[in-house]
Amino acid sequence: MTTHLQTDTRTELLLRISMLWRGLFSLLSAGSAISLWTGTWLPEAPLWQKILMTAVLITASIFSGVGVVQISRRNHSGRMISLVIDYLGFVACVVLAMNTGEVFIGIDALGETFSSGLPYMGIVIVGYFLGVLDEYFPQKQQNSETSLKIASRWVMLGGFALFLLQVGAINGILYFLGKLAQPAGIASVIGIAIFGFSLWAIGRPATAQALHVKTNHEQILNGWLFLSPNLLGFLIFFAGPLVLSFYFSFTDSDAFNTPNWVGFANYAKILNVRFAMLTSPDQLAREVVDIKIYDEVGRFIFGNSGILFAAADKFFWLALRNTLSFVLLAVPLSVIPALVLSNVLNSKLPGMKFYRAIYFMPSIAAVVGISLVWQWLYNATVGYINYFITLGIEFWNNLFNLAVVDPKIQWVSDEKTALLAIVLIAAWQTMGFNTVLFLAGLQNIPGELYEAATVDGAGAWDKFWSITLPMLAPTTFYVVSTTTIQAMQVFEQVFILMNPAEGPNNSTITLVLYLYRSGFQNFQQGYASAIAWVLFIVIFGLTLIQFQRQRKSSIYES
Repeated sequence: MTTHLQTDTRTELLLRISMLWRGLFSLLSAGSAISLWTGTWLPEAPLWQKILMTAVLITASIFSGVGVVQISRRNHSGRMISLVIDYLGFVACVVLAMNTGEVFIGIDALGETFSSGLPYMGIVIVGYFLGVLDEYFPQKQQNSETSLKIASRWVMLGGFALFLLQVGAINGILYFLGKLAQPAGIASVIGIAIFGFSLWAIGRPATAQALHVKTNHEQILNGWLFLSPNLLGFLIFFAGPLVLSFYFSFTDSDAFNTPNWVGFANYAKILNVRFAMLTSPDQLAREVVDIKIYDEVGRFIFGNSGILFAAADKFFWLALRNTLSFVLLAVPLSVIPALVLSNVLNSKLPGMKFYRAIYFMPSIAAVVGISLVWQWLYNATVGYINYFITLGIEFWNNLFNLAVVDPKIQWVSDEKTALLAIVLIAAWQTMGFNTVLFLAGLQNIPGELYEAATVDGAGAWDKFWSITLPMLAPTTFYVVSTTTIQAMQVFEQVFILMNPAEGPNNSTITLVLYLYRSGFQNFQQGYASAIAWVLFIVIFGLTLIQFQRQRKSSIYES
């Protein structure tokens, strides 16, 4: 009875401490948000940082206040709110401590000396096997078994200590502790202690029982806890930069100076185009448009006249043209052969499993390595592609007494073939993955349908058009959608294969490549962000059209 009363008293004390901490944290968060705008804290911070930090602090303040009320009412939601806030605060303080102590820089230094300490890791392995051997000895004397296990632990500990000494980790730890002596480091350590204690206090089983936490509440919390690493990574490294890029698209950010708000100026420059009538096909552009504002993108000639297409940013429209041309070529070449190949591989001929693996291998190979190999194959002088073309022309010339001239195709240096060269690489690499997807769809089609069609006298071609294609509609929709999105984002093959990456006469410049050039070479990150969002709108539009076509097709079939 006395122990039960002591436990209740301790739990009640921890709950009161948690409520006090939640209320204090709410006030500190609100005060920090106010001080951001009064200039007493981080007066030099950019506007976007102030807005972001204010949103986080106000949210934390509001939820902390709600947590205090719910804990006072002995409601389990107060525990949930407290655990979430304390967990996020604990993680933030740990990251701040590691950053202040320059741990991330130290990892690079550890990588340089890690190999010298590997022999001492062998001692750790020997110690581990000593502990394993204990299980194979007869357990006659308890002391001898304990001695072997103790020896194992000491050997492992000694080997690990020698490893740390060899790689210079001791100096690194001392350097880390010295860096933590800074105000930011001390604050992060205090934060780790406070948030850690609060996590322990509010997470105790006795505390959960006092707040009427049920089993399903605990299961939900554990589920979110297991999801939290991936979820935090998504928020910090994807969702956060996504929202930030949207803000930057309305600024003139150059990654060095404080960005200035320019509104829709970046989007206006991208979409500022003009069409002008030409009185003759070779009429100069400066005679119909202001060349100080517009650059010629292209001409549409019909008869003795035409239309001039000019834009304030001609490279964006050239990149859009090349990207859409790439999509129109690469997607059919990636999907149609994959569909045909999957039907062949779905047969029960011997060796089909081997061929399935062979066709899938390009999809798992590194894009950089593949691009370098194809760059060598495309070489106009020593490349195998031109070599076999030459052999084939010589063979047919000698066989039929023809006079066909060897074209000596300049695959990557001719604007007529440069984009095609990229298309062939992308289609070759993507076709294997699409084949596997189609093959999975084919194996899910009931065999009874084909048997019934055979009884009705349907041939192979009739079965393909009337059974295979309709039943593969969901798979086809997925394959076409993902392949289109991937084609719209083509970058690596162009960047590696072409030199310069824009290709001859800007024939291979794509939207992602132009985005990269604007943001990371010309340091126009605000403008590059606007390009990224325009690209998102284009991809979203194409995907939406495919969704609508798939929906209409499903309604028609039903």
